[in-house]
Amino acid sequence: MPFGVDEAGKGPVLGSMFAAAVHCEEPSVLPDGIRDSKRLSPERREELAATLRSDDRLAIGVAEITPARIDDPETDMNSLAVAAHAEAIEAAIDGLERDADSSSPVSGLCDACDTDADRFARRVTAACPLEDLSVDARHGADDDSPLVGAASIIAKVERDAHIAGFADEYGPIGSGYPGDSTTREFLASYVTEHRELPPFARDSWSTCEQVLADAEQTGLEQF
Repeated sequence: MPFGVDEAGKGPVLGSMFAAAVHCEEPSVLPDGIRDSKRLSPERREELAATLRSDDRLAIGVAEITPARIDDPETDMNSLAVAAHAEAIEAAIDGLERDADSSSPVSGLCDACDTDADRFARRVTAACPLEDLSVDARHGADDDSPLVGAASIIAKVERDAHIAGFADEYGPIGSGYPGDSTTREFLASYVTEHRELPPFARDSWSTCEQVLADAEQTGLEQF
């Protein structure tokens, strides 16, 4: 499989979702220790991401799905995951030089973001404008395929840097996931102070709706 694709940040209430595609003709050149990014420490992820990006034998593409796109009522997260994978593949593959007489499609593997992996593969293929593209998708591909594992590392490091940038500006915001108490406390305190959600929140998430409702109720009780 010459390319692998994975995403990070599908479920958080804060910030963007990212997808990364890593293309490599010889996966054996990938550094040791590649695996699903969730199984690695942040420090190790950053080390591996830097190694991957510095290797001229790899082509890397990253796609960002912003909160504004996520909040669009005309779409849904499954469709946005498809779009993210397709955009990352295009970014990685579009500039590659191919032999003029090559008739083989460019093939790759995605970590499936759908209960039906085959359906996800078909949708990603249809969403990507590149010709001669063959996409497979499997659940758990980030554990099974070094290329998908490499993509998961790139996507996660991009997502972590994205969240770290907001933390530098706004103070501790946690991981951005609804189950993180620091994230919930940040949202509650921000809404209490500003009477609105922070600009990088996913307004359509139920967590945000609940924070706004709680703040409104607290305001009413003060009268």
